[in-house]
Amino acid sequence: MNIYLDNAATTELTDSMKQYLISLLDQWGNPSSLYAMGERTGRILSGARQSVAAFINASPKDIYFTPSGSASNTLAIRGYYSMHPCTVLYSPIAHKSILNCAKSIPGSCPLKVDQEGFMNLEDLESRLMTASTQPFVVTDYANSEIGTMQDVEKLIELTHFYNGVIYLDCTGSIPSIPVDVRKLNADMIGFSAHKLGGLKGCGALYKRSSVTLAPLIYGSQESGLAAGTENILGIASLGKAAADHDYSSVSPTGRDYVYNRILHSIPNQYLVGAPVQSGNRLPHNLFLCFRGVEGESLLFLLDAYGIQVSTGSACDSKNMSGSAALSAIGMAPADIHSCIRMTFSGKENPKQLDYVCAALERCVAGLRDLHKGVI
Repeated sequence: MNIYLDNAATTELTDSMKQYLISLLDQWGNPSSLYAMGERTGRILSGARQSVAAFINASPKDIYFTPSGSASNTLAIRGYYSMHPCTVLYSPIAHKSILNCAKSIPGSCPLKVDQEGFMNLEDLESRLMTASTQPFVVTDYANSEIGTMQDVEKLIELTHFYNGVIYLDCTGSIPSIPVDVRKLNADMIGFSAHKLGGLKGCGALYKRSSVTLAPLIYGSQESGLAAGTENILGIASLGKAAADHDYSSVSPTGRDYVYNRILHSIPNQYLVGAPVQSGNRLPHNLFLCFRGVEGESLLFLLDAYGIQVSTGSACDSKNMSGSAALSAIGMAPADIHSCIRMTFSGKENPKQLDYVCAALERCVAGLRDLHKGVI
């Protein structure tokens, strides 16, 4: 049996997506070319832009295609800072691309979060009030490791009250949580194709037309903001993924089934992030700490059973110093390396879920017994 529970890292291509992409393989023209072959790929590009715009209720002219979600994050942060005197205020549990970019900017400041990963709104307001230049708030909509969803409506309202600008990284949240940029009154958001069932190597950036950015790579494509001949297959896959995505099928049922069983069958474990029943946690996310168990060892044992999980963000999977997000929420250092993350597709059947639970019980018990034997 093979059960993939790392959908926050990437998602598989559906058969319809594969067939769609195969149908485009002969459309290899450069969309900037004026002859018919170029015009055909240009129409693919335009259609994808319209689909992505409709997906988030934006105008197509405000959608820019980038090489990845990380590229969207970097373009938004560095691009805005390069053109506007501003004070960057960032979430300390955001994606690594945000953390590394924000930390490279002079005067940037991490915001406070609590033990469940929620932004401290009093701290945010204090920082907004005392910023020496225009505040620029950068955060993820929801943390892709621990699953905690921010009160983005309140974050946007507060930021705008103090004449600030806000960027939301929606890469981890958009497969489960729809975004309406007009309703949110969002300044900028970014996300990637492969978290939605599209190809890797393509992202999207939305910015309201009044927001100006400096490019990171100079050229003519994407209105000069994301230069380089367009990745037509990647962009097409994002357009189709956006058009086909069905939020009505998103459900926490499988996640909650596994969690409730583990809660009663495996001792000395706890959930990291927002409670599963709070409504403030991504419905597909389960991040658990098993005390006395090395998370990477548990990952490899589960893989031997045909179950794929992670120990956190795929971008941090080879970082032995531990997750910045777990440190930021004040997790005990001894527990940081005792965690695994399971992110469900929602398509798992009861037999598969029971198999996952049984394998987890067996693997955790075996590793704890081994640890006792070593001691």
